[in-house]
Amino acid sequence: MDRNANKIVLVTQKSRMQELMHKYNTKAQAQFHMEHMGADFSDYVVEDENYQKSLAIVKQIADKYAKVTVVDREFVPNMLFGKDDVVIAVGRDGLVCNTMKYLNGQKLIGVNPDPARWDGVLLPFEAGDMENTIPKTIMGDCDVKNVTMAKAVTNDGQEMLAVNDFFIGPKSHTSARYDLTTGPVFGRVITESQSSSGIIVSTGIGQTGWYKSVMAQAKAACGLFGYDVSGDYEKIG
Repeated sequence: MDRNANKIVLVTQKSRMQELMHKYNTKAQAQFHMEHMGADFSDYVVEDENYQKSLAIVKQIADKYAKVTVVDREFVPNMLFGKDDVVIAVGRDGLVCNTMKYLNGQKLIGVNPDPARWDGVLLPFEAGDMENTIPKTIMGDCDVKNVTMAKAVTNDGQEMLAVNDFFIGPKSHTSARYDLTTGPVFGRVITESQSSSGIIVSTGIGQTGWYKSVMAQAKAACGLFGYDVSGDYEKIG
């Protein structure tokens, strides 16, 4: 395996600690503000340490097999990916979704830097797994799951892709009135008036995140009024 013939793009994201440091300039100032708000600052420290440790392990392993480019998530939209690049996202599930939007057939590996903290539905690997995963991915000796994204098209022809879900509604998230029309169902077109802050349209991946949370809340609310929606929820979710 020729190391110089391969390229790995390592996509990172700031930990909560790094975001606080960016906002308050120093660790001491960040600690003062968080503890003043009643937050446990030590949790921020542990999270950052776990993330930096996992990231270092992934970088060390990746460097054995390819040239490595490290890019923060905020710069991914401007990144030019080669068609044979292997992309590794080290972070939370959202990082995988956000990165995926800018890829065109490149293999993407999701690494969970802190399994005890995050479930990581889209993060099947841990840092140490890269010792076997990276060379297999480069050689094409790996299982690949293709993902279907949703596409929204506006009346003026603009298009937008989503890996997990779309939110359709006012930017302010204030309540709006609108009509929903479905059908024909059994020969009938059904129109219903609605009032809400918007509509969520989810993909298969999205059903593990925001959609699942909304449906769980709806199920709980229905339960308060004595409605049994367990069957419908399982069928829809």
